[in-house]
Amino acid sequence: MTTQPPPYGDQPHPYGTPPPPSTAPGFGPPPPPSAFAAPPPQQAVEGPEFMAVDRHNSVVVDSAGVAFEDHGHSAEFPWHEIRSVHYKAGPGGKTLMMAVIHLDGRFYECVVDAKSRDTLGRWFAQLAPVLGYYRPLV
Repeated sequence: MTTQPPPYGDQPHPYGTPPPPSTAPGFGPPPPPSAFAAPPPQQAVEGPEFMAVDRHNSVVVDSAGVAFEDHGHSAEFPWHEIRSVHYKAGPGGKTLMMAVIHLDGRFYECVVDAKSRDTLGRWFAQLAPVLGYYRPLV
């Protein structure tokens, strides 16, 4: 009785024994893990920020755009989607009323109550330069 060579490879390999390394062209050890690593995330552009908050609502203006929260519902408006931003004091002089006009003409508004007229005055003093930084034409 003659033994036939194994159909694949030169020798059979018992379990637990790794096959010899390949010397075929184009094969070799795998590249280092850094070759497949994802590029580092781009860091957000740093710039001034504004935030006004009351018990139910908030307005945030930063490098990403304008964000409103009204009784748990939020809306974010990136700068490239904003036509204009407007703000004024509400009736009684203790409320910030801010509106974002979307490029397609839609109008969004958020109202934040200040604790005092002085707080509202500080918000206006902070808000104007932040909006001017991101939207010089607003």
